[in-house]
Amino acid sequence: MKAILQRVLSASVTVEKEVVSSIGRGVLVFAAVAPGDTEKEVESLAAKVLKLKLWDDEAGGRWKRSVQDIGGEVLCVSQFTLLASTKKGNKPDFHGAMGGEEAKRLYQYFFEKVQQGYVPDKVKNGVFQAMMEVALVNDGPVTLELSAGQKAAPAPAPTPAPTPTPSK
Repeated sequence: MKAILQRVLSASVTVEKEVVSSIGRGVLVFAAVAPGDTEKEVESLAAKVLKLKLWDDEAGGRWKRSVQDIGGEVLCVSQFTLLASTKKGNKPDFHGAMGGEEAKRLYQYFFEKVQQGYVPDKVKNGVFQAMMEVALVNDGPVTLELSAGQKAAPAPAPTPAPTPTPSK
């Protein structure tokens, strides 16, 4: 699972010319579910969204307060395009994103875990698989990439060089 977190002064989601969600000061979270993701990755990322220190404290200490600490709001938006591959050609390849009902289930589980970990009324949602207009006023700007699961495979062990056989 992958997420892009943006510290915002405000953010909103509009679908078919109707504002479906909006927040004031807090975080905007674009989240995508990858093949192989499980509830474990979802829970880890949801907790990280709420606990990440993105604001200064009253004494001016840098990066000391989370969205919960400041009483901020959270807007979650599903965005499978975060998992696009652009390695070949000019057309994005979305095979790195989970599709269908399982993606919807895990994204909804992510949203619910963020709500359960905080004040439910302060956590808003976009509309899964809808064409959304997302507006935001970035604060900083502060934008971070988070991920859970999908660890890179370890590099293969080097193959030993063949031992030369003596010629006769």
